[in-house]
Amino acid sequence: MFLTRPTITRSGLARRFLMEKSIQRARSPSLTPQPVDKKPRLASPDPPLQAGTKLSTAKRSKNKRKKHTPLESGSSEDVISREVVALLGEEIVARAEADGTEWKSPFGFREQVELTVSSISSSGRSRPIPLLKPPWVVVVPFVLPGEVIRARVYRHARMYSFADLISIQVPNSELRDMNRVKCKYFGTCAGCQYQMLSYDTQLDLKRNVVEKAYQNYSNLPVSSIPSIQSTIPSPLQYGYRTKITPHFDPPPKKLPSQGPSAGEEGKPSWLKIGFNQIGKRVVMDIEECPIATPVLNEAYAPMRDDIAKKIYTYKKGVSLLLRDSLEIPGGNSPTANTELAAEDKHICITNHKATVRERVGDLLFDYQAGSFFQNNNSVLVPLTSYVRDAIFPTTPTTSTSVSSPPTHLVDAYCGAGLFALTLAPHFAKVAGIELSADSIRFATHNAALNGLVHKVSFRAGDAAQIFDAVGDFPPARTALVVDPPRKGCDEAFVRQLLAFRAQTVVYVSCNVHTQARDVGQIVSWSADEEAGGKREGKYMLESLRGFDLFPQTAHVESVAVLRLVS
Repeated sequence: MFLTRPTITRSGLARRFLMEKSIQRARSPSLTPQPVDKKPRLASPDPPLQAGTKLSTAKRSKNKRKKHTPLESGSSEDVISREVVALLGEEIVARAEADGTEWKSPFGFREQVELTVSSISSSGRSRPIPLLKPPWVVVVPFVLPGEVIRARVYRHARMYSFADLISIQVPNSELRDMNRVKCKYFGTCAGCQYQMLSYDTQLDLKRNVVEKAYQNYSNLPVSSIPSIQSTIPSPLQYGYRTKITPHFDPPPKKLPSQGPSAGEEGKPSWLKIGFNQIGKRVVMDIEECPIATPVLNEAYAPMRDDIAKKIYTYKKGVSLLLRDSLEIPGGNSPTANTELAAEDKHICITNHKATVRERVGDLLFDYQAGSFFQNNNSVLVPLTSYVRDAIFPTTPTTSTSVSSPPTHLVDAYCGAGLFALTLAPHFAKVAGIELSADSIRFATHNAALNGLVHKVSFRAGDAAQIFDAVGDFPPARTALVVDPPRKGCDEAFVRQLLAFRAQTVVYVSCNVHTQARDVGQIVSWSADEEAGGKREGKYMLESLRGFDLFPQTAHVESVAVLRLVS
């Protein structure tokens, strides 16, 4: 990694010079002649504090170091923070902590700096750039390693600052090709980060994200982490996203309450309907999104027109929902009869409570529009097929000591039943476990819709004893699929997983950093239990692989396969 000292631009030097002159004037004695016949007035000393007297809030705050809220494990800023420590080195960070300078940025607010890019962060939205002296990192979006850039600092964190990109002075011509960009808002919208890169480069970067996540979060020795396999590509790189949520703010309060002014036609100039600007809570006016499916973009345009006509009736901001769905005979309303259609016709659903239908391979899945379902339908067959092949490997692996294949499947966090139903043909018995009653209702409906009720059931799990719902399953012949939300699994779930001791665990995650943390706990804690004679067998991490569910962005889905071995 290349370290560089920032070059402060002329505007930054001027600002710093003016600040220093102001400080000098404030500290210098006045040049106005003072009368000499009067003794200078001495400030009265503060009276001594009596026993039990409390210091004022202002005085107490001087004696206390500013408190900073701990970062949530696996959050975007936590990921950047850990990568900054890895970039600068733990010794340098520890020295800054000892000196009390870890929060003291060398840059002023809106100071402009010239920098050479060192590396790309896992978030993709920002790239840390290390500085030699003082040890500090600047995080800037939309830049590539080796590029010389100008940026404007706007916020500080522990050992790093955030900055907006002003210009690229020297581009990385080997990686950057702006002819690849298909969105006119790229570089301003917060949605995509990689449109200027070839797709092969995007896949390589996402493999690196998985690798760094396990280095920074798993707490496992290098020998326990298998080589990261190449990222599985998405069949579609544009027009794949089946859900978008554009939003808009209500009319400004300073506008007349009676509505548009005389002569105003069409959409008011202040109305922005779209997505947030990078690094800001400012809505951009975006007419279409090239990574969304054509059906969504076709429905989005008239929706924007309708909002513009009624905008003065809104008292609050609104987040819209557009979901690509197959048309269901009888309609997609919440009370519609969800029978099979003769052919697949796509429509756009905008009602949060309506039913969405998707086809994955030969199976159909219905779910409530406002609930979770993967947003890239084109990659779901490769994803579910990979999970199937991981559970039933065609060739023995060094960590597999399985004499017979699993006969039972548990799908934890099952949602609408994606993994339970797609994998059902390969098992004698399948159970999906969920805490949400609505999810269980739709999953049970989907089992009937696809003729799988004879071997698949969905059960309500209590968070404290979630595996009690499958107490009749033999752990030694059971495979477990775990697909939790972004925050990952809590300690209670991991402890219950270890107590159940399924033969194979496949952990699918939309946040590889919380996955790495959880997998590290599963491997380490199971080894401790075996060593202490508490339970037989320990889990070994057999394979790791990323899936690209969101091309043109930095996001990567990750699949980890663990086996119970003696």
